[in-house]
Amino acid sequence: MSTVNSKPQLIVSDRGEPFAWAEEELRAIKEAMHHYPDARAATIDALKIVQRHRRWVSDSAIAAIAEVLQLSAADVDGVATFYNRIYRQPVGRHVILVCDSIGCYLTGFEKVYARIQEVLGISPGQTTADDRFTILPVVCLGACDRGPVLLIDEDTHFNVTPDQVSQLLEQYT
Repeated sequence: MSTVNSKPQLIVSDRGEPFAWAEEELRAIKEAMHHYPDARAATIDALKIVQRHRRWVSDSAIAAIAEVLQLSAADVDGVATFYNRIYRQPVGRHVILVCDSIGCYLTGFEKVYARIQEVLGISPGQTTADDRFTILPVVCLGACDRGPVLLIDEDTHFNVTPDQVSQLLEQYT
């Protein structure tokens, strides 16, 4: 006869370790909540706060945010997965978003994309061994008249050519 273990087990996904709040994260989220009449409206702020401190939002962070905001984890995850700038997997210190829309495609995106991968030695969705860069495709960066376009962290780079890639990446240490 088997016995039932009454002690709850901690189940951690392959996306991260158990979550423990940093004091400044929790303080910032509670402050953000005061700006809205409904805690649900602070969801994107809370996700951004966690990501700013940890570079990504783990499953355990989703559950912790949901608890603070008194929402379901599914509701918080729905917001997190809707926005392509909330990273649900670990990323490097610098995220390179490469616009692969038709406008950038027609202006040479493929050569720029290939050059970035060649210089960094990684493929889209991967992170360099030194944890410096992650490359991610994005549907549109809203500058179709100035493609190819890259967004590195918060910096938008227009009319990028393959010859500019190495010098451009050197700016991000």
